[in-house]
Formats: sequence, structure tokens, C-alpha cells
Amino acid sequence: MFLRCSCLTLGLLIALASGCASHPAATGKKIYIFTDLEGASGVYKFAQTRDPDPDLGREAKEYLMHDIAAVVSGLRAGGATEILVLDGHGSQAFVPHLLEPGARYITGRPLPGALWGLDDSFAGVVLLAHHAMMGTPDGVLNHTQSSRTENRYWYGGVESGELAQEAAIAGHYGVPPILVTGDEATCREAKQFFGPDCVTVAVKRGIAREAAVLYPFDETRAALFEGALRAMEALPQCKPYRIATPIKARKEWLELDEKGAPVQKLSKEGEITDVLHLLDF
Repeated sequence: MFLRCSCLTLGLLIALASGCASHPAATGKKIYIFTDLEGASGVYKFAQTRDPDPDLGREAKEYLMHDIAAVVSGLRAGGATEILVLDGHGSQAFVPHLLEPGARYITGRPLPGALWGLDDSFAGVVLLAHHAMMGTPDGVLNHTQSSRTENRYWYGGVESGELAQEAAIAGHYGVPPILVTGDEATCREAKQFFGPDCVTVAVKRGIAREAAVLYPFDETRAALFEGALRAMEALPQCKPYRIATPIKARKEWLELDEKGAPVQKLSKEGEITDVLHLLDF
């Protein structure tokens, strides 16, 4: 649920939280952040994420960087001692001159494996600026992997989106999801898959696939900071998300012609024996 914190600036929240780093349950924690772009504050149409308009794309990336800054600041204030941030957006979205101090950032392609750099030394994973799975009626920019071919995935008969896919890879290393940010539909999906202990912060509310109720940036950034603090406090209660192998998997997608128009819907079924290769199916 979105937290309305407009009465407090982010700087004041940081000052008020300065004592949180000494909290016994939140000391010495490495946190991994996996970012997307569609779930950032102020982003509500695909044109902002596909760079057909340089100005739109540049602005959306800046919105994302400010969301990242709020979360990194909150995690640090909550006791995180090391933070690694991976740019998970397909066309990449980091703006180097806006990188928030206190973390290290990974961007570019190709990377050798999903969630590169993640291992069992991390205490928790944050899924930042994410979106709901394909077909979610009130999910802003909803899709799973490809918005153009409209992929859908089922694991063990359960339809799953990118949240579940990424958390399952983290679960291989025993790393729990501790914070999810995006629109309200994304937060609802996170609670469905990860349970009540995973903290969620909604930065907008979806009306349709490219329509949303947006919240002022001062409010969303304050809420993201506070959510990151709460995630560090909740970390001991959060559990890894695991999908038992072998996984009975199904995928549906649209075949497109050379102009990008849909031709037919295709599907396949199979078995996944290694969660680390979940996204290869």
C-alpha cells in the first residue's frame, strides 16, 4: 500500500533514521537490488521504456534513478553494509551521473547468467520498479519478459510473472525477497507469491495497461526510503521463494511478422531441471 509521507522530505527521513543502522537485526547485511523500468515513479506508457522518443526515455530513466537513490539510502540507513544493483531493463536504464553513493552498479549486455553477482552471501533481494505479470487488468505496462510477443509462463500449473521468476533464481541461493516496488497490482502479486512479510511500496495505481494514477515524486521517494527501512527490519522474517525441480513448465507467446504484427499464438510445454536456467525456457 502506498505510504503518504509528503510531510517529510527524504533528507529529513534519513536524519530521523540515522540511528537505525545500529539495530541488532539489521547489521552486516549485503543486499542485492534487481531493477526494471516500467514500475518506476512517473512511468505509465511503453514509449517511455522503449526509447522511440529520446526525451521520454531520458526522463523515465531519471525517474528510475531517483527511486533507486531513495531505496539505497533507506537500506543503508537500515543497516545494509553492502549493496549491489543490477540494471534489469532490457535496453538498459542506468544514468551514470545519477548513481547514488553507497552501492555498486552493474549494467550492459551480455552478462554471464541471470542475476549476475548474486550468491548466498546476500541477506535479501529487492525487486525495484517492477510490473505485474502479463494480462493483469490493472497492471501498468503489464507483461512477462516481452511486452511485444506477450509471453505468459506457468510453472507447476501456476502462472508466474517476472517477480516469481527472479525470486525463484534468488531462492536457489537461499536469498529472500524483502522489498518489491511498482504499482499496486505489482505489490498485490508480490504478496500473493512471497507472503505478508515481504515489504511492498506502490508508487502509482493502474487503471489500464497504459493508464495510471500517479503520485507526486516527493511522496513516492519518501515512501520508498521508509519501505527500505521496513524491509531491513523485516528481513529476519522473510523466506526465500523456491520452485521445486523438476519444474513442469508451459509458455505461450505471439508469433510476429516482419512488421511486428501478430500472426498466431504459439505454445510449448517441457521440463526445467535447473532453476538457474528458468529464463532459457
